[in-house]
Amino acid sequence: MHCKMIIFDLDGTILDTLEDLFLSTNYALRETGFPERSKEEVRQFVGNGIRKLIERAVPEHTTELQINQVHEKFTEYYARHCADNTKPYPGIPETIRKIRNAGIQTAVVSNKADYAVQTLCADYFPGLFDAVAGEREGIRRKPAPDAVLAVLNALQISAEQALYIGDSDVDIATAENAGMPCISVEWGFRDRAFLLQHGAQKLISAPEELLNLLF
Repeated sequence: MHCKMIIFDLDGTILDTLEDLFLSTNYALRETGFPERSKEEVRQFVGNGIRKLIERAVPEHTTELQINQVHEKFTEYYARHCADNTKPYPGIPETIRKIRNAGIQTAVVSNKADYAVQTLCADYFPGLFDAVAGEREGIRRKPAPDAVLAVLNALQISAEQALYIGDSDVDIATAENAGMPCISVEWGFRDRAFLLQHGAQKLISAPEELLNLLF
């Protein structure tokens, strides 16, 4: 498999962020008087950005004003605690270094708020990405291809020359919408059966398997 760029999702793909997302979600719910959620529930809620995470976490019939309040509490807390328990998945930093040493460019495109994506990538992967993009105003969230295409355009790489790596149905759809192949990882927030059910074409169970596919 020959490519000039690999674009990675963040949560559940290169970083295990679940614990901090879980704690931040429950802090925001608790502070606004709503019942808390289990870690497994939060795992299923993530993937479409923080706003959607909050909308899924609050009870049915919660008002827009209340959702905004929970979202504000989450953002305040997560900005301070997004790296408390977060860590790279085993083998990920080494795999990315080997990819870059082979002359392939790397990037991250995530539905997580851009402030958190920039902070986490700088903290855990300094110098390992040519571009990093999180959710921001004016760019549609994945599975819309906008952020992916913006990164490709900025680095002058065509979709045919790129590969997308992710852990969810959102990532599969994003790659398809951007016109590029997708490899789904089995160590993230969605299991193998779910990924296959949602159209995964190629799956890997360890980062080293990506190197075997590339070289």
